[in-house]
Amino acid sequence: MRDFHQPRRSAVIARRGAVATSHYLSSAAALEVLKSGGNALDAAITAAAMQGVVEPQMTGVGGDLFALISFPDGRIEGYNASGRAARNIDPEKLRAQGLTAIPDQSGLAVTVPSGVAGWCRLLEKHGTIGIDRALAPAIDIAENGYAVSPRVAFDWIDEVDKLAKFPGSRAYYLNSAGNAPAAGDVMTFPALAKTLRAIAENGEDGFYKGAVADDIAATVQANGGLLDLEDLASVSVDDMKPVSASYRGREVIELPPNTQGFIALLILRILEGFDLASLDPLGPERFHLEMEAARLAYAVRGRHLADPQFMEATPEQLLGESCVEALRSRIDMNRRMEAFGPLDMPGSDTVFITCVDENRMAVSLINSIFKTFGSCIATEKTGVLLQNRGAGFVLTEGHPNCIAGGKRPLHTLIPGMMKTNGRLSHSFGVMGGQYQACGHVHLITNIIDYGMDVQSAIDFPRIFMDPLGLDAKLSVERTIPQATIEGLSARGHDWYVAHDPWGGAQAIEINHDRGILIAGSEPRKDGCALGY
Repeated sequence: MRDFHQPRRSAVIARRGAVATSHYLSSAAALEVLKSGGNALDAAITAAAMQGVVEPQMTGVGGDLFALISFPDGRIEGYNASGRAARNIDPEKLRAQGLTAIPDQSGLAVTVPSGVAGWCRLLEKHGTIGIDRALAPAIDIAENGYAVSPRVAFDWIDEVDKLAKFPGSRAYYLNSAGNAPAAGDVMTFPALAKTLRAIAENGEDGFYKGAVADDIAATVQANGGLLDLEDLASVSVDDMKPVSASYRGREVIELPPNTQGFIALLILRILEGFDLASLDPLGPERFHLEMEAARLAYAVRGRHLADPQFMEATPEQLLGESCVEALRSRIDMNRRMEAFGPLDMPGSDTVFITCVDENRMAVSLINSIFKTFGSCIATEKTGVLLQNRGAGFVLTEGHPNCIAGGKRPLHTLIPGMMKTNGRLSHSFGVMGGQYQACGHVHLITNIIDYGMDVQSAIDFPRIFMDPLGLDAKLSVERTIPQATIEGLSARGHDWYVAHDPWGGAQAIEINHDRGILIAGSEPRKDGCALGY
């Protein structure tokens, strides 16, 4: 039980259904779907569409999607609706232009936005409602307006200069004075509402063909990209076999590459060799150990993770005991490891949604436009804010994640689930770009090693690495005690106080014995968990 003298949230305990998202309007829309008889997938996609309107800096129709779905019979299926690079892109030509990386505010960074295809195809396969009904709440809000919430306003103000560079973004995402909206300002998106209606009426053809597709292709090409109508029409959504690993008797389930899901599993495998529960959860020893394990695992990510067709090693090989033990043996509990090379880890913005229905179908779904406001390029006619996931590629010749035509980039997006005694016990995710794998580990170790409920595990203070590289400083939240910081410094860690808090988690626990759901939502965002 939490200390009620502390100003924190209680977990939401429900019997029939529960939802958790990073915006209260999305949570409310998802819960209404469950209460009216829809299943967890119906609710999750309704929430995802809503978030593209109320959290436009994080997600939208111009982004990608990954999902894990657990069915009442125990099956768990994975889905990859992440976009591919334009088929005509040539890394040699890009290097010849003097590029050393894909510019993140350019048409080159725009891969096929595949999330809409994910919505439509998943609803057709596993939903009980149509895409028209799932999009109805988002269309209503886009047409009639909503009040901007505090965290969204906080994120928005930092991106004004980037949004101002592009006519569509300037028109739709800044006010007449060229400023970001403040908390409480009412925003409408009539062009986006029209696009959502086209999808509602025509399914994915309303997005990947016709006027919307024409506008996307023209906008990308006007900003230096190569994406065309043929690329958009060939959008794909693929089944993925989840990967899993045991952590202290629980089975943790993630998606395989091109996501970084197996990196979370690798960190957990490294940590399993240490008695984490004996360490103070807020002490320097715990954070030192987790950050050292993360540095090692993220170095593996930088070397190997890519579109699986181009990887030199499989997740199973990298999660094998010989690899894990070789990494684990490098950790010194009293001293930070010496530098072993930089790793480019671009930040990103994402939304995570989890829903569980009365039949105990559970959905762990993540939708993203990558960095804050994606590429910051919005189509002028149709109001589609385009992601920049192509910035996740590298241009290093011979690297498995080097950009190429029709290839998928490394993705930071990872929905997660966990089984206890062979039954699904948790559906969870943590947004936050490169932090996501480490965020899964923080959440899981808080639950398993320290016995926290999902809300307490989400509330707990966080530390991560500076996104400039693995050999740089630790980025600590303001809630980390000074004694912990001093203990980390004594072990050789440099640090600074993070400008933004790390990540955004949502989680639902399924307690089969008691017949209840326990849901938690990120206090660092504007969302909430709801249940009935």
